[in-house]
Amino acid sequence: MSVMTDIPSKSKIVFTSAAPPRSVCITVPNGKRLWHGKEGILFLLGMLALWQAVSGCIHFSSKYLFPTPLVTARALWQSLPELLKGTGSSFVILAPGYLLAVLAGVVWGLLVGTIPALHRMFSPFARFASPVPPTVYIPYAIALLPTFRMAAGFVVFIGAFWPVFLNTCTGAAALPQRYRDNARILGFTRGEYLWRIVLPASLPHIFSGMGVGLVFSFIMLTVAELFGASAGLGRFVQLYADYADYPRMVAGIFYTGFVVLLSVELLEQIKKRALFWVK
Repeated sequence: MSVMTDIPSKSKIVFTSAAPPRSVCITVPNGKRLWHGKEGILFLLGMLALWQAVSGCIHFSSKYLFPTPLVTARALWQSLPELLKGTGSSFVILAPGYLLAVLAGVVWGLLVGTIPALHRMFSPFARFASPVPPTVYIPYAIALLPTFRMAAGFVVFIGAFWPVFLNTCTGAAALPQRYRDNARILGFTRGEYLWRIVLPASLPHIFSGMGVGLVFSFIMLTVAELFGASAGLGRFVQLYADYADYPRMVAGIFYTGFVVLLSVELLEQIKKRALFWVK
């Protein structure tokens, strides 16, 4: 309905609606938006509260068997110099074995994934050897190789090689046939084809294998250090477990997890920069 009102001036004001004025409305974010993306933090806080409740309310035979978060944090702070030294010792073993596994896995995976004869030759061995848990090699490697560092580096290499190789081979084999045809038309050599076409196209698979291989490398390194290392993160945990110093042992476990998390996150950042075209 429309209402027209006369006023002394020559102009007229027309109200297009007789509805009452609307009240002012303030929009408040709802609970779903407020906590969106915070589920991981809430879960960690819940686990911390559960840890505090269990360790503080249940009486164990030894009060140090299941330390509280505060006791663990204090032990972590006191052990930080020793843990940092152990981190350096662990990375001296981890880095060469992991990098060599990445290099070998990428090169051999590209070749096996693109050359049918190599694929037919190596695939049966890969299906047989890749499922074998790398931990079974640790006692034999320690007995066979002259130093513990070489033995630990070997099992780190085994733990990282198969994920990198299998993912690289899968990425190279999945390359569309038109890529090969175009490379042949352009006159690419096999080396140019692998370097300029197959490798970039396989990078998403390669980084996936590198991530899995990095986690396996840490697992293998820590287990190997339990057997006979004089320093390292695994040795730290084993040493204080032998002495029944459970706050330091638990602190070593959490610190090791934090180091692995930082390493994986660093690799993820490298992946994002290298695969800038992948969203």
